[in-house]
Amino acid sequence: MQVDELKALDQSDQLKHFRNQFHIPTQDGKEVIYLCGNSLGLLPKRTETYLLDELKAWEKKGVKGHFTGGKPWVSYHELAKDSLAKLVGAGRHEVQAVGSLTTNLHLLLASFYQPSGKRLKIIIESGAFPSDFYAVHSHMKMKGVSPEEHLIELKASDGKDYLPNEEVIEKIREVGDELALVLMPGVQYYSGQFFDIERITAAAHLSGAFMGVDLAHTIGNLPLDLHNAKVDFAVWCTYKYLNSGPGGIGGMYVHEDHGSDPNFPKLSGWWGHNAKDRFEMANRINPIATIDGWQLSNANVLSSAAHLASLSIFEEAGIYNMRVKSIQMTSWLATELNKLENVEVLTPNSSDERGCQLSIFIKSRGKEIFDYLDTNGVVADWREPNVIRVAPVPLYNTFQELGAFVRILREAIEKVH
Repeated sequence: MQVDELKALDQSDQLKHFRNQFHIPTQDGKEVIYLCGNSLGLLPKRTETYLLDELKAWEKKGVKGHFTGGKPWVSYHELAKDSLAKLVGAGRHEVQAVGSLTTNLHLLLASFYQPSGKRLKIIIESGAFPSDFYAVHSHMKMKGVSPEEHLIELKASDGKDYLPNEEVIEKIREVGDELALVLMPGVQYYSGQFFDIERITAAAHLSGAFMGVDLAHTIGNLPLDLHNAKVDFAVWCTYKYLNSGPGGIGGMYVHEDHGSDPNFPKLSGWWGHNAKDRFEMANRINPIATIDGWQLSNANVLSSAAHLASLSIFEEAGIYNMRVKSIQMTSWLATELNKLENVEVLTPNSSDERGCQLSIFIKSRGKEIFDYLDTNGVVADWREPNVIRVAPVPLYNTFQELGAFVRILREAIEKVH
């Protein structure tokens, strides 16, 4: 595709005005080609206003800010619910912006990993993100279950990075009534593969196991339908595609069947107690009959403010509109990358099995090629061994940027070799 064609795509892009709502980093006085939204999303310009509003409230009101003003802090955590519900396909009573990804995963594993009798096993994918591996490993050990014996790290039968949904489902059927939990990513961080969450959940439930999903690389990237898929629980971070700041507040989902059950096991915190009599300080356990029953403490207001700023952009853009552009961008980019020597695209070719991210395996001298990209104004992500991850984000990346990236990558391959 020629430069003029890429320019025409940008001109007809219905989301093009959102780029101006983000701060684009610069290098040597020029805007970089930022393809690292899968690791840390860019800063929305409106975030400063959202943060300053709460800093001003703190300055002017002090402790009274908890109960006065347009956004009282005591209920600040509720402000993200509607937007998050749309992004993950759930009811507002099933989602919450709270904690951090790993903290939330620990909280929900405490509820949903319930080993009993011979039902002890957990299935995760081989090469899972360390957050998931560490969490499930520690819960198994704390409950007296040997991870070495009962943690199944599922590898593709052909030894490659692509793990077919059918093989996941077949393994679930094989483990059967020994399976307690399946924990899968929505999008696998290394390969960029998007799993069929609904089919895998159905298989897990048929075996009698719970289904959990790590959405760190999925939320804000692809539309989701967790409630109708009957996923039991999910967790996520907000600093990647949700652009909510480094180390920003996390989030979690629990299906209403479990949230409404007052006897469902959970680690309790004061803020998960019924809000109407929370401040009576009577020390009676009376959890809220929604996902809010898992909330331990009051919201981190400043981190939540940054989160709300970004969510307001998603409300305006619409995740389905973003998905249309994302498919266009990754389809064009994958086609061009497949023309290059010394590279292999690990991410599935089908748009149904990928989001924004393309993982590029460099067959030789990959780190030198990555460093050339970095020196020449391309911000991407390096993962051992020899993988460069790039993620064209529809809110702020352009088709012309993708053309420039392919040109610089081609230069890098030629110069390094």
